[in-house]
Amino acid sequence: MKLTAQVEGIFAGGTGTLQPEGQRSGIFKRRLTGPARVEIHGIAGDEHADTRVHGGPEKAVHQYAPENYVRLALAYPQSTHELKPGSLGENICAADMTERNIHIGDVFQMGSAVLQVSQPRSPCWKINHRFGVEQMSMFVAHERITGWYYRVLQPGLIQEGDTIELLQRHTDRFSIDKFWEVQLSHRPLIDELQALAATPGLAGDWQRRLVERAKWLSKRLHD
Repeated sequence: MKLTAQVEGIFAGGTGTLQPEGQRSGIFKRRLTGPARVEIHGIAGDEHADTRVHGGPEKAVHQYAPENYVRLALAYPQSTHELKPGSLGENICAADMTERNIHIGDVFQMGSAVLQVSQPRSPCWKINHRFGVEQMSMFVAHERITGWYYRVLQPGLIQEGDTIELLQRHTDRFSIDKFWEVQLSHRPLIDELQALAATPGLAGDWQRRLVERAKWLSKRLHD
């Protein structure tokens, strides 16, 4: 499958304070100008407050579709002025790349860097506090507009205007959207859980969780 797009924005930055509790978060990003260095652990200069659940090689770079901001603005018109690329804490913005056409394990060239889709983002409460809107994170999850993470296969430089090119696709079955369809299902098919867990490129943590769920469902069927 041929899939190309263009880098429209690169975002990174230090941590900021979320109100009202005053917790630190790396969701606050600034747009970068000029080339950005992409390393194994992410974009140089990007920071994460809670490294237990953010950052690391399997969540090195986060991409979010600008098309999703239109849906969010329709659902939360009071936050329209704040809902703009970069505001959900993503690192990369590129039109025409969405949860429906990006698949687990996809390998992309961006500038001189090579990245592989490792997993979807799991939205958390920090999105709610970032915009002061209750349950926005639940809307993001329910609508399956979460964005996705990359691992870095080849460090390099990227900048706005660079072409994004799909180099390799391991599965036509499991897009990010399909991943969430399976994961969010109350009673998913066991063979779908197993197939998703076995998808090349999927982060190890998700592999384990999906396999455990498949085993649990199988046990329930045979009890």
